Amino acid sequence: MKKDHPNFSDYKILLVDDEEDIIEFLTYNLKKEGFQVSTAFDGTEAIEKARKELPHLILMDIMMPKMDGMTAVEHIRKMPELDNTLIVFLTARSEDYSQIAGFEAGADDYVTKPVKPKVLVKRIVALLRRSKKTNNKTNVISCAGITIDPLHFVVIKEGKTLTLPRKEFDVLYLLASKPNKVFRRNEIFHEIWGDEVIVGNRTIDVHIRKIREKIGIDNIKTVKGVGYKFAD
Repeated sequence: MKKDHPNFSDYKILLVDDEEDIIEFLTYNLKKEGFQVSTAFDGTEAIEKARKELPHLILMDIMMPKMDGMTAVEHIRKMPELDNTLIVFLTARSEDYSQIAGFEAGADDYVTKPVKPKVLVKRIVALLRRSKKTNNKTNVISCAGITIDPLHFVVIKEGKTLTLPRKEFDVLYLLASKPNKVFRRNEIFHEIWGDEVIVGNRTIDVHIRKIREKIGIDNIKTVKGVGYKFAD
């Protein structure tokens, strides 16, 4: 029978939480599925281990001593060698503003505690599939005075190289890949986050706003009540 998921033994997961019982519980369940798992107990240790081990995915608690998860992720997202690393926040908080803050910091998904192992594995598999699909994009896009390079995940404008967090880059690439096409919100969610990942309605607005600010172009247009398009 053909497998419908990646070979888990090929993937390294860094699990970060200051509660030992959660570390033990999730480590056991993830290893049982075949993942390679390493652990850290605070944000500072997480940064060092991420730099050394280059994990495919990081499960990061938010409230931790020494350095909280949000700050740690902001540091990690500035490290070029970890551009392709997926990050999932683990937290007991589920408010919309907390999720938006998490996505702004550079997270790819957001899982609330208490964590159900089967649900967590399903979310991880969805992210790995989505990441693999995105990594297969090779066409460089040049339009509106910018060049979008999916091989190196950079945007070049007037000779200057700009680096965006992974999801912001993916949103920009998607819109620019079909100039003047109006992408409905559900299309963008499906292509970038996948059907298994649940994000708040404001998440995409935050990503669009940050892309506009960082790239400094006004080509991304809002189609009121529908979605967005890249006007070339």
